[in-house]
Amino acid sequence: MAEEAGAARQFRCSACGNLTRFDVTVSRRVKEFRHFSVGGDLTVESVEVLEEHVDAVECRWCKASGDAIELRSPAVAENAEPAEG
Repeated sequence: MAEEAGAARQFRCSACGNLTRFDVTVSRRVKEFRHFSVGGDLTVESVEVLEEHVDAVECRWCKASGDAIELRSPAVAENAEPAEG
């Protein structure tokens, strides 16, 4: 299941209807600006996501994964009825 960097998508579990709770495993390649203080404390001041890939999605409610998880387009997600629960 591939996803473009920065794209906000909503998942839906076709097994139980869940729209809100998922365990998502993501691989990212990022460029960070790291600032170390004289004392050695690290502050990450900016992060640029160069590449992002969703490796796996599992429904938190029923543990379904793979083909049971649908990737909804942003337009469908915005017009959907709020889920009860």
